[in-house]
Order: sequence, then structure tokens, then C-alpha cells
Amino acid sequence: FDKAFAGVEPDRSLPDLAPIGQGGESKGQAEFIKSPAAYLDEAQIQTLAKSGRERAAAWTDDFDRIEQHYGVPRHIILGIWGRETVYGTHKLPHHVIRVLATQAYLGRRKEFFRKELLWALKIVEDGHAKLSEMKSSWGGAMGLTQMLPTNFRDYAEDFDGDGRRNIWTSIPDSLASTARSLTGAKHIDGSDARWIADQPWGYEVRKPQKLDCTLEGVANRRPIAEWVKLGFTRAHDLDFKESQLDDEAFLLMPEGIYGPAFLATRNFLALKSYNYADLYALFVGHLADRLAGGKPFETPWAKLKPMREKDVMEMQERLTALGLYAGKIDGKAGMITRVSIGQFEKQAGVKTDCFPTSDDLEALRAGQ
Repeated sequence: FDKAFAGVEPDRSLPDLAPIGQGGESKGQAEFIKSPAAYLDEAQIQTLAKSGRERAAAWTDDFDRIEQHYGVPRHIILGIWGRETVYGTHKLPHHVIRVLATQAYLGRRKEFFRKELLWALKIVEDGHAKLSEMKSSWGGAMGLTQMLPTNFRDYAEDFDGDGRRNIWTSIPDSLASTARSLTGAKHIDGSDARWIADQPWGYEVRKPQKLDCTLEGVANRRPIAEWVKLGFTRAHDLDFKESQLDDEAFLLMPEGIYGPAFLATRNFLALKSYNYADLYALFVGHLADRLAGGKPFETPWAKLKPMREKDVMEMQERLTALGLYAGKIDGKAGMITRVSIGQFEKQAGVKTDCFPTSDDLEALRAGQ
């Protein structure tokens, strides 16, 4: 502990802090402050797909073994590797002890990061890595594919057989550890979200003319055949296979009625276990599709500007008071928030688009 904390002071530049005695709004993470069009940048995805195919060719034998052992496709693992560290070319800027200690002291999720900090110390104590190797993201995720200390504890794998679970420099260990973590994934509510072999993460779909956007979300999941009956069809003139029609899926519309729509399977939730953000899982899934030869999104993003975190928090509080929202007051406009906004819009008799805007906030304030 003394060695790990020598000279360590809080890093107040990190996102998602709630500084004691300081006003203002905390810096948010990219998945929640960027528009989908900016986060899912086509030029970046093209570049990552090209580089990813080169990595797939270079590590074919390891990917063959990983797919056989865990049932997770190589393109999904490559999607995570590409998103997290650009296949290891992005050097992580932070030291994990400072990051986790800061988040445990000043962050929004103090208990969560306190546990991660203790396990980071345990990793060093047990000799898995030196303190100098413990580089991380702003959220304390480490290694080539960005694993939190507790994920390292539960899923890190010595896949190259050298006697060390090395997610920092061993590509086979990192890729296998990532695959193993997806096979043990849980949804945020604790329900099973383990990766299902031979099932896609989801599909881009064309929306029917009469669309009820409040059908979005995991709570409204149903067999794909039922979505087809409601008028949803696959993008790019593709068809669902007969074997896929019985698979359960839920509707995902990050920009409400305006942008692309997707039918997501439980494997989408497995991706969210890695980073609990719709846009993150969508980025990884779409990059995986592109690595496999898929096309860009058929429906363009509407390029809508996300609302400020504090405004979304106010909306969540007001929706909660109306009995329309039962999620966290966190300022993040995820699926549950979007559906709640759509339900309010229905009640208010205004256009129902399931996308948070200043007009929605003003209507909520006026109805108080």
C-alpha cells in the first residue's frame, strides 16, 4: 500500500466525478455526451475494420482455439480490442491506483471503485503485474482489451501457457480473457447475459410506418417473428433466417424515432457487461459486422445533439415523480429514460419521438 500510494494525489481532471465542495457539472464519458453520429464515426470504423482484418490474419491460430473453447466469434473480440485500445496501439494514459483512488474518493460510484482499488492492489501484491505496468483508462480498466481489476480476478486467462495471466502485453491472454468474460456476463439487474454461441448481437432493421417508440427496451423483448408481424424488416434487403425467428430480441433506438433502429439479442447485453452504454455495445457489434464484410448503417444518424447531463437528471427526477421512471437518476439518456420520455409525450398529447429535448423538459416543468 505504501509503495502504491507514494506521491499519489487526486486527479480532478477525470470524468464522472462529483467533487466535494465544488459546483458545476462533472465531465461525462464519451458514450453519453457524444451524439451517435460522432461516436459511431464511419471513417474510424473503416480504419478499425481494415486494421482488424490484419490482426485476425496474424493471430488466426489463437482465434481458432478461442472460438472453439468459448464460442465467442473472433470478430466480436476484435471489435472490443479495436474499440478499447485500437489493437494495442493506444497507450493508456493513467495509473490505475491514482484513477481508482480518485474515483473511490470523489466519484459518483465510490463503493464500486473502492472494491476495484482493493483488487488492483491485490493484483500487484500477487505479482501479476508491477506497479509501473498498471496503466489504465480514466475508469481504471487495464490491458490490451481494458479489464477492470475484478474482471481480471474472475476471468483473466493464461492462454499462452507461460504461467502468467498477462493482459498487458500478451495478446493471446488478453483475447482469451475477453472471450471468457463474455461467457460469464450478467445484465446490470443481475440476470443472465452470457454470450450465446452462434447468435448475432443484433440486426439493423427498417422501422414500420406506424411505430410506437415506447416498445424500445429489454422489458419489451419478444421473438423476432413478432417484430416481423409489427412491420420490422432487416436493413439492406436482407431476410431473417427461419432459425432466427424464434430468437428473442428487443428494440434499440438510440435517437428515438429519428435514427437507425436495431433488434438486439441477449448477446448485446453481454457486450454491455463490458461497458454499460448502448453506444459502446453498438460500436463493438457494428465493427464486428464490418470486420466480417458487413455494410455501413443503412439509415443515417440524425445527428441530434444530446442534452446536458444535469438537464437529463432533472427530467429523470420529474418523470420519477410522475410514476413514469423507475431507473437511476444519473443523467444518462439510455433505453429506460427514452421510453419514459415517450410515455410522457403520449400523456401530454405531443409528438411521441422518445428522444429527450428541451421541449420535453419545459413540458415537464410546466406540468408540475
